[in-house]
Amino acid sequence: MMGWYDGGSWWFGMVFMVLFWGVIVGVIVWGIARLTQRPQDNTPPHVESPRQILDRRFASGELTEEQYAAARRALDGRSVDEVPRS
Repeated sequence: MMGWYDGGSWWFGMVFMVLFWGVIVGVIVWGIARLTQRPQDNTPPHVESPRQILDRRFASGELTEEQYAAARRALDGRSVDEVPRS
C-alpha cells in the first residue's frame, strides 16, 4: 500500500490541483468582469431630421434668410417659387 503513492503518480495530483485552482480563479475573474461591466448602448446615434439640419445651418450663418425661407418651403412641400404670405 505504501508504494502506491511513491510510484510516480504524484504528478496527476499536481496537474489536477493546478487545473482546479485555475478554473476557480477564472470563474472569479469572469464574475467580477461581468458584474462591473458597463451596459452596452445599443441605441442608434442621433440622426438629425432635414428640418433640424436646416435650422442648424441657418443658426450657424451658413444660409441667408432667403435661402432658409426657400429651403423651408421646399421641405414643407410648397413651391419654392411661391411667395410667402405676410
